[in-house]
Order: sequence, then C-alpha cells, then structure tokens
Amino acid sequence: MDKTLVKGLSVLEFLVERAAPCSVSEVAKAFSLVPSNAHRTLNTLVALGYAKQMPDSRYQPSLRLFELGSKVVGMLDIRHIAHQAMAELAAGTMETIHLVVRDGSQVVYLDKVDSPQPVAAYSHIGGRAPAQCVASGKALLAHALPGDKAQALRWLRDTLPALEPYTAFSHLKHDALLDDLLLVRQQGYALNRGEWREDVSGLGAPVFDGHGQVVGALGISLPSIRATPERLPELIAPLREAAASTSALLGHRPNVAVAPVPAFLTQRV
Repeated sequence: MDKTLVKGLSVLEFLVERAAPCSVSEVAKAFSLVPSNAHRTLNTLVALGYAKQMPDSRYQPSLRLFELGSKVVGMLDIRHIAHQAMAELAAGTMETIHLVVRDGSQVVYLDKVDSPQPVAAYSHIGGRAPAQCVASGKALLAHALPGDKAQALRWLRDTLPALEPYTAFSHLKHDALLDDLLLVRQQGYALNRGEWREDVSGLGAPVFDGHGQVVGALGISLPSIRATPERLPELIAPLREAAASTSALLGHRPNVAVAPVPAFLTQRV
C-alpha cells in the first residue's frame, strides 16, 4: 500500500468532514505529523486542484471534488435511469438501442436492448468501439470538443492520434472528422453509415446531467440495408426524445430548440 497516497487521501477526507477551513497545525495534530509534512501534503492537494488555500492561510476542499463526484453519480445512475426510455425506443423503432460512455478514443457499451427483428446489429454489454466511427461515439466526441476550431482540432488529434480505415466510409482526416463533429453538436444528433462495419449504420444523441454535462449517449443501430434515406429521418425524433427524457430524469433542463433534419441526410457521401 502506498503510504503517501493514503496520507494524502486521508487529509483530503479530513478537510471534507471538518466542513470548515483547517490550519496546518490542525492537520498535523490530527494525523500526528510534523508541521512541515502536513504543509507539504496540503500544498500538494492545492497543486492538484483538490484543495485551496484561504487568505488566512487555512485550507479547505475545492469544488473539484464536487465535479468528480457528480460524474461518478451520473455514471452509476444513468444505466438504471435510461433503461425504460431505451426499452420504449426499441419497441417503437424495432431496432437495437445502446447506452454508451466514452473512454478516451473508444466508447463502452453500458446497456442495450436488442431488436426483435431476425436481422439486427450485433453488440454486447461491456464491448468497445472506436468513438469516431459510431454515432453514439460521435455524439460524445462532439460535446467534448474544447474552445475554438483550432483548439478543437488539436484536442482531436491528441485524443485520436491515428484514424484507422475500418471501412471505406471511415474518417481518415482529422479536419473532415472535426467538421462532422461540429455539425453533430449543432444539430443535436450524430449519424454513422457503415463507418465501423459496413453492414451496420446508426444514429446517436447525447445524454446530459443536471449540470449540463454530457454523461453518455443513446444510439440506434440497424443493418445498413434498412438505413435508407426514408428510414433514417424517421428515427431522429424518437431518439432525441429518448435522450431528452433520460437527461430530464438526470436533472437536465434544456433551453435549446430541436434542429431540423438537414437535406444532406438523404445523400450518401
């Protein structure tokens, strides 16, 4: 066991439980530390963003703990909260429905409701897929983009350093992928037509928590033979409604209008 890590986490818990700013001497006394050791531990927590120093030199926990805790709570709750909307979406569309979260350059499938049709998109809970190639992953990437376009492009290259050609329709250039993701963020949903597996297409929409942060995405996957120009637009509204209802249960209160279906959706690129 790493004693330094244990000491740092113990001091952090002490600051939280005290619910009031603490001095170096109070921390040193609580853990039988010499003041210099307590001071070094507190300053490390400050440097890492988990604590802050007050004008009177006392210390208290920062909002970083709240931010991380909120994300953990969202991750723990989202599967249970989303399942009813997923089941209703599957029943209404007769297609396979996924709930995913992003882990770096990939998405992880947290939950799914299978299509009752004999020909359906295959996947499994706990499985992974390249985020830039599936619609739900695009929805997550689009809402993770930072700052202006130049910053977003740098972030995208760092996050996805190599764009692999999984199919003839996979993105191979970061600039083109960025344009795709910016459109996803603008219109509120993402589209995949055979970019990971040519015989599977889909749509994805983000799920927000009560703080307006994207904590996951819902996706509809279907065989590409059913992803026709007539069929895909019919799936957009039900998907977005399912994502919105899940977000509402997580405390999200949106104030943006639903984007219209663009003309390019009916064209194969």
